[in-house]
Amino acid sequence: MIKNLTSSSILTKKFQITLPKKIRQILGVKSGERIGFIVEGNEVKIVPLKSKLEENFGKVKALKKPENFKEIRDFVENEMAKNVIEKLK
Repeated sequence: MIKNLTSSSILTKKFQITLPKKIRQILGVKSGERIGFIVEGNEVKIVPLKSKLEENFGKVKALKKPENFKEIRDFVENEMAKNVIEKLK
């Protein structure tokens, strides 16, 4: 049962397909991005899978801008040093 067939592709010897440009544009996917397959009966839906990083981008706000990474690194190094000293006691 074919509904709204917009494009097709050929299955290679390695069971790979090329996602046609029109379909890539509709799904908004680019090379290297992940896609998922949903099987419903004898049909398969292709859906874009966004990374967790992309999904959560911008949800956590920085405490101050711009971040002082030297200050953060110094703090972490000092805390690690304290932990090592405590373990050696």
